[in-house]
Amino acid sequence: MPGPLQVLQSHIPNCTLCPRLTDHCRHIAQVKRRAYRDDTYWGRPVPGFGDPKAQLLIVGLAPGAHGANRTGRMFTGDRSGDFLLKALHQTGFANQPTSTHRNDGLKLINAYLTASARCAPPDNKPTQEELDTCRPYLLKELELLKNIKVVVCLGRIAIDSYSKALNLPRQHFAHNLLLNTAPPIISSYHPSQQNTQTGRLTMPMLIDVFRHAASLITS
Repeated sequence: MPGPLQVLQSHIPNCTLCPRLTDHCRHIAQVKRRAYRDDTYWGRPVPGFGDPKAQLLIVGLAPGAHGANRTGRMFTGDRSGDFLLKALHQTGFANQPTSTHRNDGLKLINAYLTASARCAPPDNKPTQEELDTCRPYLLKELELLKNIKVVVCLGRIAIDSYSKALNLPRQHFAHNLLLNTAPPIISSYHPSQQNTQTGRLTMPMLIDVFRHAASLITS
């Protein structure tokens, strides 16, 4: 018998509340990228993923058009996911440093990955209305993930969405900044190529974020 979190995860891919995003996900799944032309794209909303007893919650922006929208698992199958998973593996939150497809054996250890929007948005920019429409899924996850001690928000949109879910005022954003909320939030630059290729976010910087989170969990 599936638990409540598994029921939620199975429900999210059927969501069609945002027509623009639904159409975009399906369009990308049909057009594809040349490198993945033989792949069957997921092309639907992507559920959260990870340990249901997690003490660390990681909130991102949205599925990548040719990453999670292709593979059906958060931060899987693109360079953002590879960057994030390498940092999680280095800090003990993942059993392997890469994420290629949803059946590749990846397991998160004491961590759960979710996002502010569950559909891949055009130009990686969901509208505020779309974020508001999607937020109940995050609220439900927060209700079901009962052991969360630390939240890492990847990017400005993630921290804003999470803050709104908890009815918190808008929080200050800076990399590896600890916010005195309950549970505490650590803000981080998002591991997008825009940040990693320009050196705004380096691997040591991201590893430091998750070491910071691990120290708060054990303190």
